[in-house]
Amino acid sequence: METQHNPQQAAHQSDPTNRARLRWRARRGLLENDLILTRFLDAHEETLSDEEVDALTRLLDLADNPLMDLLLGRAEPEGETDLPHVRALVARLRLA
Repeated sequence: METQHNPQQAAHQSDPTNRARLRWRARRGLLENDLILTRFLDAHEETLSDEEVDALTRLLDLADNPLMDLLLGRAEPEGETDLPHVRALVARLRLA
């Protein structure tokens, strides 16, 4: 019997180790960042796609102040973070 490929299911099978690593990295020095990221991960960690994990990893590579500016809408992604999937995640984080 042939198994059907479900792209919706495949999109949400990110490596649990990577997701756990993100939660650890989301612990930030600035309380605002910590609260936004923790709230988002509490709600969505189990369903993050590989693309969303990549986007969040790129955001967590930023220093606290530039990250806070992005999350609060005072800045937009630029440079290595100026990618469609990163912009989409920033929009979701701003709603968290």
